[in-house]
Amino acid sequence: MCAIAGLVGLPLSEDGRQIMEATMARRGPDGSGIITQDICTLLHRRLAVIDPAGGKQPMTLSWQGEDYWIVYNGELYNTEDLRRELLQSGHVFYGHSDTEVLLHAYAQWGEECLERLNGIYAFAVWEGKARRLFLARDRIGVKPLFYCQKEDSLLFASEIKTILAYPGMKAELDAQGVAEVLLMGPGRTPGCGVFRGIREIEPGCCGYFEHGKLRIRRYWWLRDRIHRQDFAETAEHVRYLVTDAISRQMISDVPIGTFLSGGLDSSLISSVCAQAKREQGLQLQTYSVDYVDNDKYFKPGKFQPNSDSHYIRVMAQALDSNHHLVVLSPQDLVDVLEQATIARDLPGMADVDFSLLAFCRKIRETSTVALSGECADEIFGGYPWYRDPEIRAKDGFPWAQTTRQRINFLQGWVKDQLDPEEYIHQRYVDCCRGSDILPENSPQERRMKEMVNLNFRYFMQTLLDRKDRMSMYSALEVRVPFCDYRIAEYLYGVPWAFKDHHGVEKGLLRQAMQGYLPAEVLWRKKSPYPKTFDPLYFQLVSSRLRDLLETKDAPIYQIVRREALEGLLTAEYAWPWYGQLMNVPQTIAYMLQIDFWLRQYHIQIV
Repeated sequence: MCAIAGLVGLPLSEDGRQIMEATMARRGPDGSGIITQDICTLLHRRLAVIDPAGGKQPMTLSWQGEDYWIVYNGELYNTEDLRRELLQSGHVFYGHSDTEVLLHAYAQWGEECLERLNGIYAFAVWEGKARRLFLARDRIGVKPLFYCQKEDSLLFASEIKTILAYPGMKAELDAQGVAEVLLMGPGRTPGCGVFRGIREIEPGCCGYFEHGKLRIRRYWWLRDRIHRQDFAETAEHVRYLVTDAISRQMISDVPIGTFLSGGLDSSLISSVCAQAKREQGLQLQTYSVDYVDNDKYFKPGKFQPNSDSHYIRVMAQALDSNHHLVVLSPQDLVDVLEQATIARDLPGMADVDFSLLAFCRKIRETSTVALSGECADEIFGGYPWYRDPEIRAKDGFPWAQTTRQRINFLQGWVKDQLDPEEYIHQRYVDCCRGSDILPENSPQERRMKEMVNLNFRYFMQTLLDRKDRMSMYSALEVRVPFCDYRIAEYLYGVPWAFKDHHGVEKGLLRQAMQGYLPAEVLWRKKSPYPKTFDPLYFQLVSSRLRDLLETKDAPIYQIVRREALEGLLTAEYAWPWYGQLMNVPQTIAYMLQIDFWLRQYHIQIV
């Protein structure tokens, strides 16, 4: 994994290069590269995972009269399949990196190469003689790619901070940006970069920049189809897709491990990996996170019915893995509030971000690559809102039933410029209408496909943002096998009754993967990423909020009502601010992040 950036039609001084490159260093600590060709400059920082000696970037190739230069962040999981096909077309390779294969694939097939790729990626290719730049992002959106157009020029990067580091760029926030932070946050509207003038290439999109114009098209989306297999055939195919995705993503020239929460998804990944390691005579490295006195303070609830510690022990023993347990205190979480905000470039999922950042830092001490279980819930229908008829029937994003609560925080000038309820509703409606659904589907099946698409385009992207930024801030590459596009494509067409087999969340996945896990883990009720229930955490963030309230000119007051912030100290909410875990302490932490973000990035309200 790496950090990439580039400019077309913009000058870059040596001082400017150093400033931009410094923002990329944490994603790529193993090397740097830069080239300038004509009006295009490409920058790269590398985290070496495959072919450390031969995968340096920017990489160049001359093929059939055209000169190509590439910068690439990601990993291809069908590299050898592509290499064999390209060799038959006369291509010659000098190393074994996926970067070299990707560059040759683009030279051979142009933008149609995307249809052949299985992986996670964001990359840019400059065509020297055509004088145009090609940008692409993976189907699911695992790897980020932001951009800013300035008249007839273009600036792009893996992270927002790199774009803002370009000399003369201003960090500005308008009413729409405020709405993204307070009405949608910590999620974002697809394609929105929150800062004024900054956009993101959406998942499954690509485009050319030439003659001062950027033309973007969608090359992949979830498409409905008639499902003809019975349940047994479906389960068998799911088993193949899941095990194949995990096996493909184990490729690495550096140490690799797995996240292990004791839940279904991470346990399945760890089980498949442990079996592969045993066949090689090796022991799998597994990693879990817990909190000081969690057994004492844990409170079961609707969204988190039980704690992970028992199931982690069961799995670590069953796998015979070399297990690493990272135990965090409330102070550990608060201590990285600012770093987590910088890592994401935006306010995030509060202590869920904080704990992941601290966790990844510890993993990086012994592994460079780790596999994680994100996105199975979106694809297989694991979240409570998939299976709650009352929530399912409501208009609006099911993970954010807090519209009135959110509007209460807005300063009046924001509401003067946009209608908050309409802002949220329109994005919800647009996403539902954009769902590809065959006309013969029943009303229930139609609604469940809308739910999948909502989760896929919004909630899942928030989790992928979190995973990428928190891990890469620690120079840790985290792979997500359930984001294999083949799984998403196939499952979208599978009937809801199959996914909800026996009335159990992810019942199809559980049935398909029998034999890989102890029964008590295979059929364990879903529990999300763990958070601390220690009252000390609430005390620590509340103390920080009181300090903020005593600061008369805190930047947050430009967009958030002071009275609403004060109310958080005594608030009790029926629904989390976002998702399953952001209750009052996490909402306080989110507001603290907003204030820090406004100060740290010197954001001007416009």
